[in-house]
Amino acid sequence: MKRIQRFILVKSVGFYINMLSFVFPKKAKILAYQLFSQPRKGRIHPNKLPKTLINTEKEIFIHNEDTFQTYTWKGNDEIILLVHGWESNASRWKKLLHHLKPLGKTIIALDAPAHGLSSGKEFNAPKYAEYIQIVTQKYAPKYIIGHSIGGATLVYYLNKYNNPTIEKVVLLGSPSDFKIINNNYASLLSLNSKVKKLLENYYFEKFDIHINDFKGHKFAENFNQKGLIAHDLHDTIVLVEEGKKYAAAWRNSIYIETNYLGHSLHDWDLYQKISKFIES
Repeated sequence: MKRIQRFILVKSVGFYINMLSFVFPKKAKILAYQLFSQPRKGRIHPNKLPKTLINTEKEIFIHNEDTFQTYTWKGNDEIILLVHGWESNASRWKKLLHHLKPLGKTIIALDAPAHGLSSGKEFNAPKYAEYIQIVTQKYAPKYIIGHSIGGATLVYYLNKYNNPTIEKVVLLGSPSDFKIINNNYASLLSLNSKVKKLLENYYFEKFDIHINDFKGHKFAENFNQKGLIAHDLHDTIVLVEEGKKYAAAWRNSIYIETNYLGHSLHDWDLYQKISKFIES
């Protein structure tokens, strides 16, 4: 029953935006973008931190009008940066941390815009990349691991900022073509072609990159870093074809295809492979 109610609600919202686009296209565009960019979950209450994040060194960064949160597990001078995905937060790395901590390196995880303890209502990859740039400028990590849209953000970040201190990158279930994400969103709400075009133009106005040019695998063609790309055959959130695109384009990369792990990719064997990749 709840699934039917949600379906009706989603399609009703899409119908409203479609109708609005013929009368007030600017309002329709902004509403469509807001619904697309505002996560519904992933927040953390500061008085109810997940156990994974309690015994960490916490740091708040200020960027323009926003603040974002990082958590540090102290080790040696070599640093691993962890970048989570949509509607998540830094605690998603709980299981991987068990495999990374024995390496003895310092581990830093951050909360994305509008996630965890970071401020704001809007999430987008360019802003997330700015947060990563601020952290990397201060701490110069050699290794970066990203899950889902966090991985796609890492690829965008590496393409834009060309950070030479990063030696190895791990992508877990990461999308490549942003247009596919946008088309999936439009399909979910049954948005008409007018709204889709308004959205595409808005992305360009806001981020100075056309939706057709946001292709992570195309960015990866020029990467010198070593890459490890993992994707599950039965990932229904980001299809395995996205992982294959990265693997085909990234010259110095290893591709791991898993089975029945889904989008989360939580797995002891996979995490051991990631640990060995970083350590080697």
